Amino acid sequence: MSPATGPVRTANDSGGLTGAVVVVALVSAISGLLYGYDTGIISGALLQITDDFDTGNGWEQVIAASILAGAVIGALTCSRLGERRGRRGTLLVVGVVFVVGTLGAAFAPNPVTLSLARLVLGFAVGGATQTAPVYVAELAPTKYRGRLVLCFQIAIGAGILTATIVGASEAVDWRVAIGAAAVPAVLMTVLMLRLPESPRWLLKAGHDDRAREALERVRPPRADVSAELGEMSELVDAERQAKTKGWRGLREPWVRPALIVGCGLAVFTQLSGIEMIVYYSPTILTDNGFSDTAALRVSVALGATYLVTQLIGLSIIDRVGRRRLTLITLPGAALALIVLGTFFVTGNAGKEQIPWIVATLVAFMAFTAGGIQLMGWLTGSEIYPLATRSAGAAAQSASLWGTNLLITLTLLSIMETIGTGQTFWLYAAFNVVAFVFLFKKMPELTGHSLEGIEGRLREGRFRPADFAGHRADR
Repeated sequence: MSPATGPVRTANDSGGLTGAVVVVALVSAISGLLYGYDTGIISGALLQITDDFDTGNGWEQVIAASILAGAVIGALTCSRLGERRGRRGTLLVVGVVFVVGTLGAAFAPNPVTLSLARLVLGFAVGGATQTAPVYVAELAPTKYRGRLVLCFQIAIGAGILTATIVGASEAVDWRVAIGAAAVPAVLMTVLMLRLPESPRWLLKAGHDDRAREALERVRPPRADVSAELGEMSELVDAERQAKTKGWRGLREPWVRPALIVGCGLAVFTQLSGIEMIVYYSPTILTDNGFSDTAALRVSVALGATYLVTQLIGLSIIDRVGRRRLTLITLPGAALALIVLGTFFVTGNAGKEQIPWIVATLVAFMAFTAGGIQLMGWLTGSEIYPLATRSAGAAAQSASLWGTNLLITLTLLSIMETIGTGQTFWLYAAFNVVAFVFLFKKMPELTGHSLEGIEGRLREGRFRPADFAGHRADR
């Protein structure tokens, strides 16, 4: 061994965290920040937009929901774009669309134009949520994958918190508040220009040499990536010979368990009630006697809780486990919504109960943000076989955004029909159903490589019991 050259790393040492991987996670985080900010800023902005455009509940719901309709389109479109142009090329397109949609919304002269601009912005949001976690997962070392993919989710919390602070200030015009998102969108696009393509995608496209170069760029210097690249190549070769590809592959019986878990989890992240609180908490509170200032300050407290509990979840998820953390926190979220609904149903939602209502809202946010909300994007990036990963992530994103769209378009109307408290109870029931579903269907994926997860799917061993007691893949 020559002191001048130093030791050559072995395959077992090739999974360290490098600066390039950190930048990959940073780009993903910026896209998550934009998602959180662009969806969260409308909560406070609606109070100003309503005055400027003289809108009622109907237009409020359309303006809030238009970004979600665009997200469904973006998730499905970027699935195919990601397969044809690669994850990197798709994220470059997403960055440009973020800029265009943001500026269009900021300069909108009427609610129709604003809704259309947010539809365009939603395309970028949906494309980012479908592509960014997959991109990170395919570049990250196995032992860091969960934490790095979840940087996207944490950034969503940071975006929501930033949006609530801006809204609560009541000093920033809604056009400036919305337009400010163009700055991180430009930064995301510039950073993407310096990053490599996913080596897994490059192997699928037949660019073996470029795949090695890309992998070497995101692994420690002098690391031997041959073993890791060989494992990827084996799966790519198997994919080329298999009938299970793309959207058609999702219908294969052996892939179906992953699709059920992934899409089911995506639906329940929204039915948990999180978007009801993020989008409409100021509207709900002002409709029930809170002042605008007090309602916006509560939104800041909720945004801070979202971010802090997500950071806590991020720090423990690879030790506690994805499945366990979700099942521990869901009952707490359900109980908080039951208590919250009881305040309104029994007529105890006056000023004297404000501290208790706020405390219950914060408790709900802590349980749901630190639990099931961490899982929606993470599982979409790791649960599906390589041949169907892009399509699976798109299906999961579309399920999430479609549910979100339905909730946003109907929530205020449901509250007018059955009452605020009863609506909280309805979402508490959804959390109970989510617990039962995930307890029966969701295996523990923590610590297992993407190739190991796919192997278990192929063997028909994807039930929770099949993963219990098994050593994780390293």
